Amino acid sequence: MTEEELQVLVERVSLKFFDRPFCHQAVFNRRLKTTGGRYHLYDHHLDFNPKMVACGRETLIGIIKHELCHYHLHLQHKGYQHKDRDFKQLLAQTGGLRYAPIITSSKKFHSYRCSGCGQVFYRQRKIDLKRYVCAKCGHPLTEYGDCIK
Repeated sequence: MTEEELQVLVERVSLKFFDRPFCHQAVFNRRLKTTGGRYHLYDHHLDFNPKMVACGRETLIGIIKHELCHYHLHLQHKGYQHKDRDFKQLLAQTGGLRYAPIITSSKKFHSYRCSGCGQVFYRQRKIDLKRYVCAKCGHPLTEYGDCIK
């Protein structure tokens, strides 16, 4: 999905579910890691996590509805924060998502095993086996393999 397609989708969702136009910019922000989207108070544009596109169209539309609730309530000078009654009511009325789905990251980990006690250690970075020893027993470590967590 391109940013132009995202902009069109946000404008359509805004008109269909809120009966109000979305007159600002919607963009993808690759720096978002745990959130589905973000509403900016100062210039009213919306950021969306591009990984949420892979979760499906319904999930993406739910996230768009959530951010549009912040957008429209803030512009109407009503309670736009998660804790506010206005926000909770509008989110339930439009069927937006309260939380973004959890995206599992596929990070590569290096695993090392102690030659003495058999303890296994996982590290994101490679370590120098000549320099480090087991913290429990002091024996040298050996490479055990790579895994994805």
